[in-house]
Amino acid sequence: MSLYKQRSPRWFDALATSLESLPRNQKRALMIASDLVAIPAALWSAITLKFGTVDHGISGGLWLYVAAVIAAIPVFARLGLYRAILRFIGPRAIVSVLLGVTASVVLLSVANAGLLRKTVPFEAFVIYWALAVIYVGSTRFFVRQMLHFRRIGLERVVIYGAGSTGAQLAAALRGSSRYEPVAFVDDNSALHGSLVGGLEVFPPARLTQVRKDEDVSAVLLALPSASRRRRREILEKLESAGVHVQSVPEVSELLTGEARIEEVREIDAKDLLGRDPVPPNPALFDACVRGKSVLVTGAGGSIGSELCRQIIDLGPKRLVLLEMSELALYNIERELLATIREEKLAVELVGLLGNAHHKSRVREILLAYGIQTVYHAAAYKHVPIVEQNMIEGMHNNVFATWYTAEAALECRVEAFVLVSTDKAVNPTNVMGATKRMAEIVLQGLQQRSTFTRFSMVRFGNVLESSGSVVPLFREQIRRGGPVTVTHPDVTRYFMTIPEASQLVIQAGSMAKGGDVFVLDMGKPIRISELARRMVQLAGLTVRDDSNPDGDIEIQYTGLRPAEKLFEELLIGKNVTGTDHQRILRAIEHSLPWDDVRGLLDELLAAMDRFDCATAREILMRAVREYAPVEKIQDSVWLRAGASAKVLSIRQSGRA
Repeated sequence: MSLYKQRSPRWFDALATSLESLPRNQKRALMIASDLVAIPAALWSAITLKFGTVDHGISGGLWLYVAAVIAAIPVFARLGLYRAILRFIGPRAIVSVLLGVTASVVLLSVANAGLLRKTVPFEAFVIYWALAVIYVGSTRFFVRQMLHFRRIGLERVVIYGAGSTGAQLAAALRGSSRYEPVAFVDDNSALHGSLVGGLEVFPPARLTQVRKDEDVSAVLLALPSASRRRRREILEKLESAGVHVQSVPEVSELLTGEARIEEVREIDAKDLLGRDPVPPNPALFDACVRGKSVLVTGAGGSIGSELCRQIIDLGPKRLVLLEMSELALYNIERELLATIREEKLAVELVGLLGNAHHKSRVREILLAYGIQTVYHAAAYKHVPIVEQNMIEGMHNNVFATWYTAEAALECRVEAFVLVSTDKAVNPTNVMGATKRMAEIVLQGLQQRSTFTRFSMVRFGNVLESSGSVVPLFREQIRRGGPVTVTHPDVTRYFMTIPEASQLVIQAGSMAKGGDVFVLDMGKPIRISELARRMVQLAGLTVRDDSNPDGDIEIQYTGLRPAEKLFEELLIGKNVTGTDHQRILRAIEHSLPWDDVRGLLDELLAAMDRFDCATAREILMRAVREYAPVEKIQDSVWLRAGASAKVLSIRQSGRA
């Protein structure tokens, strides 16, 4: 079992706490005072060992001890032994101790030969040197270990991974005021039973027993370079241990200095997916970005902001941010300007306020900045909110796309890429239907275009985006629950924001015109299972019928208005591959531009009258797969109808 199974007594902890709380100058005074006592004691012990008697019979003995102190203390101070913070003292301190003691013994030997006339034999100084090294070194390392071993207020943790990263993490945590590492766990059987940094290495099968014996509160994954698939396998093992699991930053963050190894964080949801991202194709990255003037609409949103982060590293001549939220624009512009300064990038960054459905505004921006590539990420995407605000959803998702695309066509933009969604496939809600309508608009415009290439990229949910279930679940778990899931069987496709943004950029580079690109999202995830795993990896248990004493309850709230149990990525089965293994090209039906334009005019007229019923009927004609499962949910429409009835009753009463 671990070296630290035996806990330190309370008096030991109290002493360590008292020492640590002393002011810095008092700690130095305490070290000097201890040396003032111990140096003469070491010299006396050396002489006693040499002569074999406490009766030394040395003339000028008192001055010898004074000389020993005078020779030692200034030398120790000069070498920094009184400036060192004992809690962080390391192996280099041994060199300072050896140099300090050796120098002080040499000075004392000179004083003995010159001033005290060789009253002490040389052999005694050799013994004194050894005793002083042992004393000076051991006292400092003893205090260091005492501060490390105390248990008051510290979380006792096991580190998973006994490699170099694990060893560095253990060393860093020993200097922290939060964690106390007590053992390692590693899959490498050659390490089992060995000691790494003074901590025993156990096989994963022993983790449950180690947790009980050591009162462990968390497991820290020290596997920054492990693949996501491997991390998921490990997380599945740890779920049954009933312990909070956290992780060190990824190796890329450590190498770039974005994070430190001791910055322990919660498990990323992407580790739960267990799918490794496919490395990007540099040629596809460059085609629409390098050396070009690029516009991103909705630049402050989850996808839009990540597109900007990746684009700016690809060497565009100019990056223009279009965002209608002043705060969102301020935040992403400030972040990107900091990146440009730090990395010395030759990119012109332009932040502009504006709404994409103001066609004249967009056209002037395209002309003024010579835009060559547009990534249209501006959209309303929260299903229940769009359902309750359907006219605004149509304005932003359909007409903002149309007007921006028309402006791009007029200004001879080279490439226009729409960020779409899996909810556009066989939609049951307004949000999905408007995104499919936006795709149909671009397919129709492509029939008129002889220069601009229009394309759309369709993918599912992105982790950690605004409105995503992952940050919601994390917050609900932090508050003690319950964790709310709409339905036990609801499933969704998931992808990380950086991976989705990479694929959007690469897909746009492969566009021939009118393309619908579909991203390979892997296997869909059951949301209830995701919630259960997040609870267990937080070191908690799910409270249900089989475990009524569990920590966190999962509550099923019912599907929200127009929400689907399952999402799809394809309309039909007609799909071909592309130059990227995760990007597919879907062959789907479209409408002639004249038909599309007629539907748009009808839809706009109905919206101007705030006629939600007619607007939805037109949307159903345009998107023939659209099959609403709910009555109209628009909040103002429903309220206006009720108000009209009240007004009619009042008017009839006055008559």
